[in-house]
Amino acid sequence: MERKRMAQVATYFAVAFAAFLFWQSRHNTTPPPQPDMPPPPSSLPAFPHAASTVLPDPARFFSRELLSAPLPTNSFFQNFALNNGDQPEYIHPYSVKSAAAALTVCYPKSVHSPSFHAQTFVADLTISSPSDAAAPHRIYAFDDLSVTLDFSPSLRAFLVRGSPFVTVATAGVPVDISLVSVHAFLEAAPRDGALTRWRLRMNSGQTFLLYASAPIRLSMTSVTQLAAPGFGGVIRVAFLPDAAMEAVLDQHSGCFPTGGEAALNRPFSVDYTWRTDGSGDLLMLAHPLHLRLLSKDRGVRVLEDFRYRSIDGDLVGVVGDAWALRTDPVFPTWHSTRGVSEDGVPEIVAALRKDVDDLASSPITTASSYFYGKAIARAARLALIAEEVGCPDVIPAVHRFLTAAVTPWLNGSFEGNGFLYDPIWGGLVTRQGMTDTGADFGFGIYNDHHYHLGYFVYAIAVLAKIDPAWGREYMPQAYSMVADFMTTSRQAGASDYYPRMRTFDLWKLHSWAGGLTEFGEGRNQESTSEAVNAYYSAALLGLSYGDAPLVSAAATLTALEMLAAQTWWHVREGDAIYEGDFTGRNRVVGVVWANKRDSGLWFAPPEWKECRLGIQLLPIVPISEALFPDAGFARDLVRWTAPALARDGVGDGWKGFVYALEGTYDKESALAKTRELASHDDGNTLTNLLWWLHSRGSPGAAAAAAGGGTTAHGMLLDMLAAEPALVSS
Repeated sequence: MERKRMAQVATYFAVAFAAFLFWQSRHNTTPPPQPDMPPPPSSLPAFPHAASTVLPDPARFFSRELLSAPLPTNSFFQNFALNNGDQPEYIHPYSVKSAAAALTVCYPKSVHSPSFHAQTFVADLTISSPSDAAAPHRIYAFDDLSVTLDFSPSLRAFLVRGSPFVTVATAGVPVDISLVSVHAFLEAAPRDGALTRWRLRMNSGQTFLLYASAPIRLSMTSVTQLAAPGFGGVIRVAFLPDAAMEAVLDQHSGCFPTGGEAALNRPFSVDYTWRTDGSGDLLMLAHPLHLRLLSKDRGVRVLEDFRYRSIDGDLVGVVGDAWALRTDPVFPTWHSTRGVSEDGVPEIVAALRKDVDDLASSPITTASSYFYGKAIARAARLALIAEEVGCPDVIPAVHRFLTAAVTPWLNGSFEGNGFLYDPIWGGLVTRQGMTDTGADFGFGIYNDHHYHLGYFVYAIAVLAKIDPAWGREYMPQAYSMVADFMTTSRQAGASDYYPRMRTFDLWKLHSWAGGLTEFGEGRNQESTSEAVNAYYSAALLGLSYGDAPLVSAAATLTALEMLAAQTWWHVREGDAIYEGDFTGRNRVVGVVWANKRDSGLWFAPPEWKECRLGIQLLPIVPISEALFPDAGFARDLVRWTAPALARDGVGDGWKGFVYALEGTYDKESALAKTRELASHDDGNTLTNLLWWLHSRGSPGAAAAAAGGGTTAHGMLLDMLAAEPALVSS
């Protein structure tokens, strides 16, 4: 019992320290520096410059004024900056395409089956000026919530995410306007005497409303084309899902957003503010996670009956030009939040000693930044587990292994690969990726940066924890890695070398992968758990360096990424977000795209369910229990997966993740199966699985299995409430 109490006390102190950092961040105070610890370095890249031969030239599509700063590589409008720039992007609630000096707006329809759920693109309404010659569009401006596109010399589009209107402005002088559809127009009629409101009814059954800042005279030149001569001003078009919504669109048509920002100034908060023009109150649309987190303290008004259909769930009207989103806190900890059961310690220690001994006889042989990162993070887990189970004598061996394995990647001496800085787009690439787009899973073209770097940051955080002198020496490289995928500041200096929030989407509230590759379905993300691991690891790095703002920002992104995973990747029976045939056959999505949901994976077909489960759980770390807090859902997911384990060729590594999740509701069964495994995933060990399983089975887990559910951060808050002296001290 004494060992268990010591583990609990260690957890209390870890949580108290994290809570103290959050309190300081919330109150804008500066944490006391650690002894001899320098302040966080500037965002200098800390790696040699690269001369990539495979990256596209951003000058083709970005305006000259934007080229002097780092550029986005995983954004919601990335297709607009790649190849011909003519692939559509989903800018809720519309899919938008820019090509041949025209802007095409589509209110997408849903197609679905048991294996996928997608939105189709149809050229519902195309806006152009006939006198403009075809030329590549220009990205004039962008921010967290919008992109401004000069899609022709005469016309500029303000594409703001969540706006029920698409807004187009002329470039000062009156121009001729053309509206074309693949559908036949049945009606193009003014709705007011001033000729500023029009109804466009099509033979597809669709109705669009058009609003103009000045009189516009539309005439039908063919059944599929409307023309308006000499118009100057602003045009707004909106799809009308239901006739009852017309009055709301009329009421809010005068105020249009031109851009928007998402602030991360407070822990576990995202604050939206939109820049607007025109008159009246701003009407926007919120997706399901927005609605879950939306605070009413900004005076916003939710219009429950004003809804647009979306692959992400219904988008609901919200009136107000400033939103406050609040999530429950998550306190990142080094060790398990429940503590390891006393009777499990001997088994863990026996496996730990063997796994640590194997480090010396099993050097890392890969040069892949992804697999190498998994290997060093796997070793770092052994040091933390040794701390938790009271086995400090093995930590020096882990320390030696990590120092020898990690340092060459930071000082440039690693043979065969390494990190370099690309000054064109602004970010880290690998030496292999400079000449090969497929190397390191596309890291050199900005794919999966948070996955790869998250593993490196985890190992660096642990090494800096157990060896502060090493941590001080390689602090610039550590911060450069974090800055590459989660630069949060807009201030000069902090964002001179890396774009703001390379991978995290502040409107969808989760990360994207894909990088500088054109996809018809937009950006995508497969492994939510590796995304969670990236931000969790950044928080641990902040704990190592006593950096309260980093801990706060990273923990906030960790919390949001987990909520998004539970909203769009985890599929519960009876969920209303996806259609019934897809929901009925799936308990977890393989890949979430901007415009599609796939049951398959990049590396496995849909029937390999153990891979789908595993890729949404690995790596197993303390934050994993907050990602899967509901043991009832875990039971459903494991039962759904179990038949796939009988297939020939299923690897023990993937089975280990299934058993780990089974352990959240049936520890003994999971332990028995885990002990029979002959091998483990390359980022996992028997020690880590035993640590996980022997820290399950608390009363909270039993309650969750009964249907109540609990979360790691709720448990930590309970512990803080039970030990207030730890916080006050």
